Amino acid sequence: MKHVKNALAISALLGATFFSFNAIAADTVVNNSISHQDVLKAQQAWVDALIKISQTYEKQGHAAAKTLAQQVLDQAYGYKQGAVLFKPTLASGEKTFRTDSAGALSYFVGKNSDYPLDTGFALKDWQQFSFNNAAVYLNGDIALTMGHVKVTNSKGQETLVDKSWAFKKDEQGNLRIVLHHSSLPYQAN
Repeated sequence: MKHVKNALAISALLGATFFSFNAIAADTVVNNSISHQDVLKAQQAWVDALIKISQTYEKQGHAAAKTLAQQVLDQAYGYKQGAVLFKPTLASGEKTFRTDSAGALSYFVGKNSDYPLDTGFALKDWQQFSFNNAAVYLNGDIALTMGHVKVTNSKGQETLVDKSWAFKKDEQGNLRIVLHHSSLPYQAN
């Protein structure tokens, strides 16, 4: 019983001590959590960049489109932080998976002898894009998405792509794509 009284007395003393201090807000708060709005903005920026690469190719040629595509890769993807898990829509064979920036650039703009099957996905006269997320998973500084992206060319032909992305915040707080998986929907024979 004596121990219980001592514990209660200590608890009362500590409680009084803790409540006598005033909380002071920190000058710097770090929050690396990704919001749903952050994800939607990153997806829209990717879609807008792909259209801009296509339009740049049409108006200024391959070299200008390639320069822009490299800028997009540098801004949107996490290649400067390490390997990115990138599986393009229309890639197959030995060069299906692209873990470096050169492989992704080749997929978007082609003309790379290391990737002879690449014809430049971003150069296909894309005019419109839309995305429809089936689900978005947010967990701190990581966000995962899965859904459809629909691309439309100048002739009105639409292509539906199954797409999964993983985004991670870098040290500056910018969202970076660290996983990009695209494929055409399954077609039953």
